[in-house]
Amino acid sequence: MRRHNFRFDPQRLRMTVLDMAYAGSTVHLGCAFSIIEILAVLYRWHLRYPANNPNAVDRDYLVLSKGHGVMAQYACMHELGWLDDAAIKGYFSDGSALTGLSDSRVPGLEVTSGSLGHGFSVGVGLALASKRYNSGQKTYVVVGDGEINEGAIWEGALFAAHNSLKDFMVIVDENGFQAMGRTSDVMSLNSISRKFDAFGFETVTVDGHDQEALNQAIQSLQSSALETPKAVIARTIKGKGVSFMENDNSWHYTRLTKDTYRQALDCLERKSG
Repeated sequence: MRRHNFRFDPQRLRMTVLDMAYAGSTVHLGCAFSIIEILAVLYRWHLRYPANNPNAVDRDYLVLSKGHGVMAQYACMHELGWLDDAAIKGYFSDGSALTGLSDSRVPGLEVTSGSLGHGFSVGVGLALASKRYNSGQKTYVVVGDGEINEGAIWEGALFAAHNSLKDFMVIVDENGFQAMGRTSDVMSLNSISRKFDAFGFETVTVDGHDQEALNQAIQSLQSSALETPKAVIARTIKGKGVSFMENDNSWHYTRLTKDTYRQALDCLERKSG
């Protein structure tokens, strides 16, 4: 297990996301907030970046398949020193390299994603290459629960299990919503864990905002003797951390105003204090 000497405090990360969204007048706040703890745990305890280099040849891979939540990853990259304050303040401005979807041209982002379902299969390919080269590199793919409506996810899952990709792990952000409504209304998923079990994954379900529980779940799967891919079903709250955003799907596409920015920041400051 790797521990980086960075804070990755969830409320601080959410403040950075809030600052970016306000500066860039952009959307996708709710889906960024729901994966904050997932990414914080991965970066703090599990991902390996030799010399803190996002381009290290022997690094582990983090694929944000739900690429519209990329502000959460940018916030972690800022903690690591890969992005400076100017990049955060200039988010989504003319000439900025930081856009509203994951873009592989930015060091630290492995995949250009946003066309949902595709990042999972890219991650499977990375895991297959790591196995063939016997490099010991881990591949973690973060997907949304709405995203797994896509058939490409299940084709990739079959391939991962068939090839015994034990160092491949998918983490499902099960926040119960997708762009146009509740996942249960758009296309009911029923038990996600049972689906991944049926596809040959070793699966654990956990509170996606409990960092210690997340860490233990990931650790237990990584130490398993089973030669199978892994799945963590992380039950989360869309908009987590800001009371008036939580479980309000309008914040998938709503932009901050001066007043709502101040209200959200006050909410996060009270919780961090």
